[in-house]
Amino acid sequence: MTRDSLLYHLTVLDFIAVDLALYLDTHPTDTEAIAKYNDVIKEADSVRCKYEKMYGPLCSFRSMSNDCEFTWINNEWPWSKKFNFSLKKEDC
Repeated sequence: MTRDSLLYHLTVLDFIAVDLALYLDTHPTDTEAIAKYNDVIKEADSVRCKYEKMYGPLCSFRSMSNDCEFTWINNEWPWSKKFNFSLKKEDC
């Protein structure tokens, strides 16, 4: 997967996780939603790990740093246009 496709996939998964968490705030005993939430979190963590191994940390407070250097500062910053993927008009 390319950097942009991994970042896009992670964005989708994180959105689903937030959406499910909001639903679970009002339906805390919905076991099907809980199972889906847990699956989405596991998949998002897997994609995040794959992204970070290939392209570096996504954030300074959630990402592991290698043993020799704190590399967060070396990457594009999330608010930088260059960091973010862009959608084609037909995707919006």
